[in-house]
Amino acid sequence: MPIEILMPALSPTMEEGTLAKWLVKEGDKVQSGDLIAEIETDKATMEFEAVDEGIVGKIMVPEGTAGVKVNTVIAVLAEDGEDISDASPSPAAPPAQAAQEKAPAPTQAPPAPAAAAAEDGTRVFASPLARRIAADKGLDLNAIQGSGPRGRIVKADVEGVTNSTAPKAISSPSASAAPAAAVDPSSVEAMYQGREFTTVPLDGMRKTIAARLTEAKQTIPHFYLRREIKLDNLLAFRKQINAQLAAREVKLSINDFIIKACALALQTVPAANAVWAGDRVLQMKASDVAVAVAIEGGLFTPVLQDADTKSLSALSTEMKDLAGRARDRKLAPHEYLGGSFAISNLGMMGIENFDAVINPPHGAILAVGAGIKKPIVEDDQIVTATMMSVTLSVDHRVIDGALGAELLDAIVSNLENPIGMLA
Repeated sequence: MPIEILMPALSPTMEEGTLAKWLVKEGDKVQSGDLIAEIETDKATMEFEAVDEGIVGKIMVPEGTAGVKVNTVIAVLAEDGEDISDASPSPAAPPAQAAQEKAPAPTQAPPAPAAAAAEDGTRVFASPLARRIAADKGLDLNAIQGSGPRGRIVKADVEGVTNSTAPKAISSPSASAAPAAAVDPSSVEAMYQGREFTTVPLDGMRKTIAARLTEAKQTIPHFYLRREIKLDNLLAFRKQINAQLAAREVKLSINDFIIKACALALQTVPAANAVWAGDRVLQMKASDVAVAVAIEGGLFTPVLQDADTKSLSALSTEMKDLAGRARDRKLAPHEYLGGSFAISNLGMMGIENFDAVINPPHGAILAVGAGIKKPIVEDDQIVTATMMSVTLSVDHRVIDGALGAELLDAIVSNLENPIGMLA
């Protein structure tokens, strides 16, 4: 009997993608776990593996096809001698099942070995290779979100995952969320009739950014806290430590110190290390800090997990790696999902101050401006100092004004007294 290969949901926000490249051709024999295609999502280009074995009988969607809906039949596998020349694509199944995230297993329970069925009798769909990897690592398949057809767990979902880093369910707005008032493209174009312009179609990433940020501004009650930070001690300390790290070819940036300062501040003010989960607030234990990285056509927010426990040099190395792979669109979903707090730094582009939009379900985001030499009053004397403006955008459902002010004060204190971050 022919086996349909469906367009997978490779991230929680994916509803359609581009079939960038086929790695097999009709007539090829494939085994479970073999790489068969490269698929471009709204965030990255990812390899897609077979979850069944057979012969590629018919490719339904040519490579290079954009806008392929999740769960659309993209190819058909056949058994030896089976004729599927008349096969035609069936209607796409609803993407909800593939995109839904399962609730995480209770944190106090020990990890259960990979099993064929959940405790309630519901079958867990996973490829044989994914089951074997999960069994070797002692992972509970019930707590892992599958990215294969109809939510099936495949190799990519369990590779690189440990019990401490297993994916947890998060609340994230749907990429298909529409603005409150729809814009009629033809009416907008009519306004510019007679003027020369170029129409730029939206790719998957830009559609997702537009939907998520529209929803964020419409549904999250933002408020803003602003401070100026005196950077002179930090600049002198950075120069000194970079001289000592030169032999290791490590060079710390101001952003590395900001990441560390925010991570430690979230530990100092643990009530602010929280995310909004619809009908509850999740207070996080570790400081998982997301950092906005601009790429062509959009941005990523890769997450540095356990940033409070890592050295500045380790954070610097990890951030460079994540940023490089973000620009190449090579990040895996678990590397840009999660976190409770984000940083957006436009100071390196000369922006003095700005207000950032919270990336749900985060509780806050810090907008960082440029360090500028200014006259200030110190001990009744006018002196010059390098001052950096920051704005903390806060979700009022998660963090109240006084708590937000306490968090921002902890960030400022860390940056103005950087040697304390090494204690």
